[in-house]
Amino acid sequence: MKNFAVVCRNCQTQTPFTYPVSRCPHCGESWLDAVYESAPEGPQAWQSRLCLYGANLWRYRERLPLRDEANIVSLGEGWTPLLRAHNLGLMLGHPNIFIKDERQGPTGSFKDRQATIAISALKEAGITEAVIASTGNVAIAFSAYAARAGIKMWVFVTSSVPADKMREVALYGSEVIKVAGTYDECKRVAAEFAASKNLFLDQGIKGIAAKEAMKTLAYEVAEQLGNVAAGLDPSLLSGDHHSWQAPDWYLQAVSGGLGPVGVMKGFAELFDQGIIDKMPKLACFQASGCAPMANSFHKGLATAENVEDPITDITTLATGAPGAAYEVIRELIHTYGGTIEAIDDAAAFEALQVVARMDGLSIEPATAVTFAGLFKLIREGVIQPHETVVVNCSGHTFPVEKHIVGEHYTRDVVLEEAGAAYSARQEGLLTALEDLDARVQRIAIIEDNPDAARLIRRILQAQGDYLIDEAYNGVDGLVLIKEKRPNLVILDLMMPDLDGFAIVEAMKKDGRLQDVPIIVITAKELSAIERQRLDGKIKVLLQKGSFMDSDLISDIRRVLP
Repeated sequence: MKNFAVVCRNCQTQTPFTYPVSRCPHCGESWLDAVYESAPEGPQAWQSRLCLYGANLWRYRERLPLRDEANIVSLGEGWTPLLRAHNLGLMLGHPNIFIKDERQGPTGSFKDRQATIAISALKEAGITEAVIASTGNVAIAFSAYAARAGIKMWVFVTSSVPADKMREVALYGSEVIKVAGTYDECKRVAAEFAASKNLFLDQGIKGIAAKEAMKTLAYEVAEQLGNVAAGLDPSLLSGDHHSWQAPDWYLQAVSGGLGPVGVMKGFAELFDQGIIDKMPKLACFQASGCAPMANSFHKGLATAENVEDPITDITTLATGAPGAAYEVIRELIHTYGGTIEAIDDAAAFEALQVVARMDGLSIEPATAVTFAGLFKLIREGVIQPHETVVVNCSGHTFPVEKHIVGEHYTRDVVLEEAGAAYSARQEGLLTALEDLDARVQRIAIIEDNPDAARLIRRILQAQGDYLIDEAYNGVDGLVLIKEKRPNLVILDLMMPDLDGFAIVEAMKKDGRLQDVPIIVITAKELSAIERQRLDGKIKVLLQKGSFMDSDLISDIRRVLP
């Protein structure tokens, strides 16, 4: 059995851990952290032992707050994929954006990390009944793990939590209490209930289990980025045969602030032991309708100004009173660099669609806030193209809500009645499909970089109804344009044999093509002479790696007849 202690953030009193406690025995404050005895053999020995354990967060069990492995309550959580955002990176000109895909947890969110450690600690302590407050994901995760451990959960949720999530919580056998009020009011009611019944109340970010759970995400990221740096698959389980690495930036949306606080604790532990050679900068994001941390940060306040009446559709982020969490996050940013930004709901829902359509990830609205924040910081030049960024994809969209995809997300094709002849049915289908194409405009992409061409095609396919033709050099491109006579040409300038400048000039000399609008997308910084060659001949000039898909689509819709 390992030994660890509890340290109070307020008075720094350190006491041996013997039982889950909610307050410091010396000063009565509730923010507690775990500290561990240093292994005499050094960190490399610990790293080498990781190969003995499986592909879940309990591979780091020697640095987690549980004495006896027999009390582990696991559903296979952790060691989630670290995915490079290929298409987003290409679109933004930032090739080192990685997504920590926490959707892959047993209940679909990163709260599975918190649940496995918290419930395991309750089991070890012999606690059979507990209380939590939640906006959804915590309720689901704790209920699933509590069911496995034989612990009864009293779950307090706000009335704004989607009914589907409430039903899943009830499915696991938890008692669900719906509070008609804000999340902060919900937490207060849960605390009063726990006190009245003398039940254990999970303290969330203030307790030990939650922060220790989230630090495992930092351990995994460092281990997986080490694999990437070594040219290995990031999913490989490794020991001490390569160096672990921290990203330049860690990004996450915050409500109570648990995730970033725990993650940064993990990176700090690795840094203090010399396992990683730097600490990441921290960027946190909040919904602008409930952004006490972001607003207070930009005012330079040491303590947060609370938001009494949250106004946002992203209810999982609607914590108006962050308390000490803001102070901790502010200290982290002042120490290591970073920012806290407010993101409006519309930008978040737009980002949700961009991520789904560009890199195939269906993400929850809270994660969409993070991606919208990423786009904002890249546009403002805060995050540089060479920097490595890790985005916490905290959970799966649950479910895809109507206001995200809009009313008209399907198209009807009416076939002939079942009794009609096969040929008639076939003709009816072809006619229906041709009717769909009759409204579609033709776009030619002339681009010698296959990845860039694929990205542009994907943007067009995801955002509009277009017939798309492609050519991968200037000579073939000009032939294609003359044969197909598209409604629009999207053109790269720098191509071998026949470059984009020559194509523009050839089109302007051809009476059939001279009025076809041209959008130039180029990685080249144009000189004054080159800009003059294009002046009056093209509609739009976009710089590769500096535009969003919505920018391109807006320009296309503006120039098409």
